[in-house]
Order: sequence, then structure tokens, then C-alpha cells
Amino acid sequence: MSLGRMFNPPHPGEVLKGLYLEPLELSITQTAKYLSVSRVALSEIVNKRRGISPEMSVRLAEAFDTEVEMWLNLQIKYDLWQIESRKAEIKRQVHRIVGTLNP
Repeated sequence: MSLGRMFNPPHPGEVLKGLYLEPLELSITQTAKYLSVSRVALSEIVNKRRGISPEMSVRLAEAFDTEVEMWLNLQIKYDLWQIESRKAEIKRQVHRIVGTLNP
């Protein structure tokens, strides 16, 4: 499947902000305390400067009664979409291994 045909997925921080923080009227500071993380770390996620780690996925899933995989999948889809713009450059830098080795 080509990523070029997919829509531009939102950053997980946008989802967190739009579906959870804003509707529940939670500030970043309050939410960071509930998650037991720093305010800076959560702010960076919400402002799309940091991705969602597996550990943060567990924290968010526990706090908002969601699935860990949901948060991880959001991050993976976002990351893959972002890297798609560099795909041609990466392909030029990588040397194919399969088909070049003698058995």
C-alpha cells in the first residue's frame, strides 16, 4: 500500500488535545499531574514537538480508558506519513542487499 494514497494523519498530540483535553476542559498542567509526567513533556506532545512513546501510550490508555495500541498506531501512521516526503532521498542512500549476495 502506498502512503501517498492515505490522508495526512493527525499527530497524536492533536488527537489528545481535540478529543480529550479540550472536551474535558483539562489543562496540560492538570493532565501532566494525572499522568505523572512533566508538564514540558506533555506540552511537547500536544504541540507536536514530541512523539508518543510506548510508555506514554500506556499512561494515556490508563488515564483515558483507551487502548495502548490506539496511541501507538496514531504515532506510527503520523511518522510514516512524515517520512514519505523523504522516501526518494532515503532510497538513493540505501544499497540493496537482497539479490546482490552470492549464496
